[in-house]
Amino acid sequence: MERAAQIGLTRRRVLATGAAFGAGATHAVADAPAAGAAPFAHSGRLEQGGVLYGLTAPNAPIAVDGKPQGAASSSGLFVVGFDRDAPPAATVAVWRGGAWAEQSFAIAPAAYDIQKIDGLPQQMVTATDPAVIAREKADAVLKARAFASRAPIEDFRGGFVLPLDHPVRTSPFGVQRVLNGEPKAPHYGVDLAAPVGTPIHAPAPGLVVLAEPDLYLDGGLTLIDHGQGLISMYLHQSRLDVTAGERVAQRQPIGLVGMKGRATGPHLCWRMKWRDRNLDPSLMIGTAAPTA
Repeated sequence: MERAAQIGLTRRRVLATGAAFGAGATHAVADAPAAGAAPFAHSGRLEQGGVLYGLTAPNAPIAVDGKPQGAASSSGLFVVGFDRDAPPAATVAVWRGGAWAEQSFAIAPAAYDIQKIDGLPQQMVTATDPAVIAREKADAVLKARAFASRAPIEDFRGGFVLPLDHPVRTSPFGVQRVLNGEPKAPHYGVDLAAPVGTPIHAPAPGLVVLAEPDLYLDGGLTLIDHGQGLISMYLHQSRLDVTAGERVAQRQPIGLVGMKGRATGPHLCWRMKWRDRNLDPSLMIGTAAPTA
């Protein structure tokens, strides 16, 4: 558990997660165009840090806010993520019948609190040592290559489960971090406290795109692509049990909880990105892609 002086850590929204996080359920997205039928079936969480799952024609091109974002799978499934700081509206379009069919969605805002953490080694807050700076840059290159993955799979379709059994959440997604008194970037993960050696399970099937045992800030780090650039991350592990290029099944052990890297106690930092957008992984619990 991270040793932190925390200010109002409860995130002001309903989380669809397990027992420690609130009751889970699949939430259908009710928004529809102003006129006519919705251009695609959809489900998910329309809020900052959330996700939309869509079902359209097989391999149909997808655009989000006017920018091409790949294509649906061979069965027509696609996923769109909404960043921590997403604007209040988003437009998703699919290429159908020789034209773009658009649908607009209102994205609910979230309130993010402030979290203060003291007692960290200063080189892990603001690096000045050339060796540390070089190591951080090398780690960033490894992660950037992995984040570029766009696996042609749809392993997100069945939804996600928690990566730990009976975790204790010590930090929610999105809080503004103040480290050793210095304001830093928001915390883009959900911290789940557990003893060193607690098994970590893949919350959904996917392709392992990075498995590094000892990065400077992240410690033991695994990245899993669940399809179309929806990538989950598992930080601070004491041991990794998978390798890059390996396919994993839901609930398969992938490693053990640790406190390597920038951590003041044993915990799993669980993160998720969709392409360049930071998502709240806890919002994936209880959501699944539409089937019709």
